[in-house]
Amino acid sequence: MDAEELRQDILQRVAAYHAAAFPARSFVPGQTPIPVSGRVFDQTDLIYLAEACLDFWLTTGRFAAQFEQEFAQGLGVRHALLCNSGSSANLLALSALTSPELGDRQLRSGDEVITVAAGFPTTLNPILQNGLVPVFLDIELATHNIDVQRLEEAISPRTRAIMLAHTLGNPFNLEAVQQVVQRHNLWLIEDNCDALGSTYNGQLTGTFGDLATVSFYPAHHITMGEGGCVLTNQPRLKVLVESFRDWGRSCWCAPGKDDTCGKRFGWQLGDLPAGYDHKYTYSHIGYNLKLTDMQAAIGVAQLQKLPGFIATRRYNWQRLSAGLQPLSDWLILPQPTPNSDPSWFGFLITVRPEAPFSRNDLVRHLESHKIGTRLLFGGNLIRQPAYRQMPHRVVGELKQTDLVMNQSFWIGVYPGLTEPMLDYMVDTLTSFVRQSTGITVGASS
Repeated sequence: MDAEELRQDILQRVAAYHAAAFPARSFVPGQTPIPVSGRVFDQTDLIYLAEACLDFWLTTGRFAAQFEQEFAQGLGVRHALLCNSGSSANLLALSALTSPELGDRQLRSGDEVITVAAGFPTTLNPILQNGLVPVFLDIELATHNIDVQRLEEAISPRTRAIMLAHTLGNPFNLEAVQQVVQRHNLWLIEDNCDALGSTYNGQLTGTFGDLATVSFYPAHHITMGEGGCVLTNQPRLKVLVESFRDWGRSCWCAPGKDDTCGKRFGWQLGDLPAGYDHKYTYSHIGYNLKLTDMQAAIGVAQLQKLPGFIATRRYNWQRLSAGLQPLSDWLILPQPTPNSDPSWFGFLITVRPEAPFSRNDLVRHLESHKIGTRLLFGGNLIRQPAYRQMPHRVVGELKQTDLVMNQSFWIGVYPGLTEPMLDYMVDTLTSFVRQSTGITVGASS
């Protein structure tokens, strides 16, 4: 057989391998683990991965280019720029705004960025890593997103940007945030890592900000194993993100390509000699945050499943919400942001402070029954050891942030969960509350 015949034979065997190695498994309540998240894949994902392996193009290549084009088109944005993680995407998005090429809109050391403390560290870290000052606002308990009532009060002469995540897929109040952004000429970065497919007023999240980010870690809506992406509609920001991602270079040639600009040896930049090779000219102090084409190949296959994944997440969340409503005397259940349709990442539950049991009691019970749980990431990040010495401002009090830190946790809604699993989760929570309160669930308390 020639090389192409061998390739097709290998791919057919990969499909057969998937059927043998990853058979469907039955669910046994109390014995089969129910994780909060996980990869969901089929033979197509393995075949695309094998294709990339057989190409043996080990860095960013044809599959990355295909993914960036299809992903941008699917979201309705001009540019999608792949990188090695959602955390790196956040770093790239904010770092791009520190470029001197932005003139008087450049973020400089000491400038302020408004955010929240209730979230994941890598929404906050790029602010600190770039010498900027985070300004923290509290959150709403219902949506677990920024409380915009004090947003205008948070503005100071040094405020230059707002960087916020859509918590567990639930969009923050984009209308209110955009009004402040426009009024004060601020940058807006959407951390959309948990919210791929969510909409606000019928528009996809990740398309409102100057920049937005997405994660492809296995916990997220689609996966490449590791991987992330920066989204933007602005060509000048696209070029800056690419520069910071690719060592800080000025050249925009793709890996393996030369002289895309047509004047590789015709530039005069900085104090370099005229004609210095553009491939080795650097405009920024950047990184190498590219991903491999093998990861991108999995992403191309996963994109085909994204609409189904989003629909299943919404269905699973609704099933949990309906099943747990009778427990609302003791548990605060999440609510979608008005005018939104979330593509949920998880189902967040807050134990009411007056309940006769603690969050830890309930979490231990669920974990002992093989139901996975997670806290809302870092809780109140200000209280984390890593951030004790950070420069920052707090506007108002972080009461709801502390409440979530002490009382909240979430359970999964990812597409790998089945209806029997969801029913078991509801039944396990219900039986615990019934036993803890001595009250028949659903009866008047």
